[in-house]
Amino acid sequence: MNFLDVCKLHKSFGGVRAVDGVSFSVAPGELLALIGPNGAGKSTLFNLLNGQLHPDQGQILLEGQPLEGLAPREIWARGVARTFQIAQTFASLTVLENVQMVLLSASRQLFRFWQPAAQHQTLHAMELLAQVGMQGQAARACSDLAYGDVKRVELAMALASTPKLLLMDEPTAGMAAQERLALMTLVRQVARERRMAVLFTEHSMDVVFGFAQRVLVLANGKIIADGDPQQIRQHEQVQRVYLGVAAT
Repeated sequence: MNFLDVCKLHKSFGGVRAVDGVSFSVAPGELLALIGPNGAGKSTLFNLLNGQLHPDQGQILLEGQPLEGLAPREIWARGVARTFQIAQTFASLTVLENVQMVLLSASRQLFRFWQPAAQHQTLHAMELLAQVGMQGQAARACSDLAYGDVKRVELAMALASTPKLLLMDEPTAGMAAQERLALMTLVRQVARERRMAVLFTEHSMDVVFGFAQRVLVLANGKIIADGDPQQIRQHEQVQRVYLGVAAT
């Protein structure tokens, strides 16, 4: 069974069909890239998948169970985590505390004034930080980190909810080439170990063709191609509407 099945999804804003009959699936452990020109509908599709928007028509199934109509928190609790183009961390908290906050939320523990978050699930949080190579910086405030390290903390926070599906919106935006390679190598390793499905948007073609097992190409709200990286490179319509534009 696929982790995610999207079936004939539609979303319009006025007369604009931002997502127009989109269907695809993501398998356990698969890294699937979603690419397309600006305005193609990528952000709208992501927002439909994690509940920030509700579809006009269609189905979103996670392990056969419908997600459409659920709130983002409910979808997160069912196993869908998300990272953002601009990393979402608590800048004033330490690296360790950022991960502990998610663990507390995932376990539905209530905060008490006499029991600060720093006392909760320290071992588990440190294990997650070790997985992303950040255990040595656990005591540092996120505001003091280099951007690539902030992205690693955000990944640890996403993994803290033990997701079945990880949505990554421009995961390497603002990163140098070496940082991009290191982060995506880590994501691929974690996805394999956990059998976690990963759907990511990305403008860097070296990341897309270097790490995605499969690539979806969206244009004007429709999927115009779905294949492995080599098939996408050679796809005439993709070259015309996206890759050709990027190369000029």
